[in-house]
Amino acid sequence: MYETSSLADSTPDHVAGTWYSAPDLRLRDHRFTVPLDYSIDRNASPKISVFAREVVSGGKEEQLLPYLLYLQGGPGFECPRPTEASGWIHKTCEEFRVILMDQRGTGLSTPLTPSSMSQLGSAEEIAEYLKYFRADNIVNDAEFIRVRLVPEAGPWTVLGQSYGGFCSVTYLSFAPQGLKQVLLTGGIPPVGNGSAADAVYRACYPQVIHQNEKYYKRFPQDVEIVREVVKHLAESEGGGVPLPSGGFLTPRGLQILGLSGLGSSSGFERLHYMFERAWDPVIVPGSHKQISYYFLKAFENWLDFDTNPLYALLHESIYCQGDSSQWSAHRIRTEDDGKFDAIRAVKEGRPVFFTGEMVFPWMFEEFHALSKFKDAAHLLAEKKDWPPLYDIAVLNNNKVPVAAAVYYEDMYVNFKLAMETASQVAGIRLWITNEFMHSGLRDGGGQVLDHLLGMLNGRKPLF
Repeated sequence: MYETSSLADSTPDHVAGTWYSAPDLRLRDHRFTVPLDYSIDRNASPKISVFAREVVSGGKEEQLLPYLLYLQGGPGFECPRPTEASGWIHKTCEEFRVILMDQRGTGLSTPLTPSSMSQLGSAEEIAEYLKYFRADNIVNDAEFIRVRLVPEAGPWTVLGQSYGGFCSVTYLSFAPQGLKQVLLTGGIPPVGNGSAADAVYRACYPQVIHQNEKYYKRFPQDVEIVREVVKHLAESEGGGVPLPSGGFLTPRGLQILGLSGLGSSSGFERLHYMFERAWDPVIVPGSHKQISYYFLKAFENWLDFDTNPLYALLHESIYCQGDSSQWSAHRIRTEDDGKFDAIRAVKEGRPVFFTGEMVFPWMFEEFHALSKFKDAAHLLAEKKDWPPLYDIAVLNNNKVPVAAAVYYEDMYVNFKLAMETASQVAGIRLWITNEFMHSGLRDGGGQVLDHLLGMLNGRKPLF
């Protein structure tokens, strides 16, 4: 139940909820009614809802704490749901009033799911609607919330993880007045005009190969297991096997497991244990060998296309300013001389390489949850008139304190490209480390956050 009358901070476009508890935390929900399109008169634009969860340490509800906005990775994923005071949230709540904002289209922010988007009708309508769900409007939403939530509309600290870091650099470009300081964890984007997607994938594919080599060095027995699965899929009728919820698992679809399995902590182990149960046992002698239901279900559970289709639909657009991506990852993959050709790898006796953070056009044919968005995905891949996401001149003259954790072997955000952008952001302080993978914020407890805050508050000397 929401207290719309007794809370002074509730207004027609902001409804604040009552406080509730998780172990060692106090939380309350906020819902904001915002324009879909900020470029036109606010009253003329359709409205959507943006949800933000306020989190403090238990007993600190009434304390005057500085505000910190957390921007989640993605695109197209909601914020974590706190179940206890642990990890980076526990560390952050010691010093801040934390705001977990579900980016528009995710979580409780007018979520765009396969079912909800069925209301939009044609592919053209879907593509037209989705153009409002990139970093520029995520920042507009953040500013809308800040001036209504922070006392006297003061600036706040922003913590951006992965794609949330991309959004934070957009924030630095277009609304630096709202920022007290910025913390980036594995989230420094390429900022050049046009489409940076080709440069991103040319840089990322070699790192993905490196991660594959590390994986098979850890689990050499999986070389043959993965080859066997690929061979079975290729020789099955239609070149694959049906998935439990519809769709089709093919060799190239199998390779997408690298998206989660190769780039974050415990991913190698999870991938290995999944392949341990790739096959059904032969209970009746002479029965045909078949891939287990367990494995097929685990494959579907590994991916989030059925609950978070925005990731696949908008992924390449996050690199576009005034030009189209034209299925960049798919095109650049053809430049690798067959290194990622699974069937060829089997024939040549090579390890099958998994792919990384790439979206391919055939995914909208093989995965049931995405199939209805095939035409819209093609329209978005060809769209050229994407508005700017960064202002290099503003970044060159940045005055907002910025500290960034840059992971040397990051599979998702290329180290070289991140360093090129960092050189454009005046005053940025970098912590370059190979101690963590892309998921360092989650994996390191409060260590990553503590290090970055120390760089900005004087506890970590400049030299």
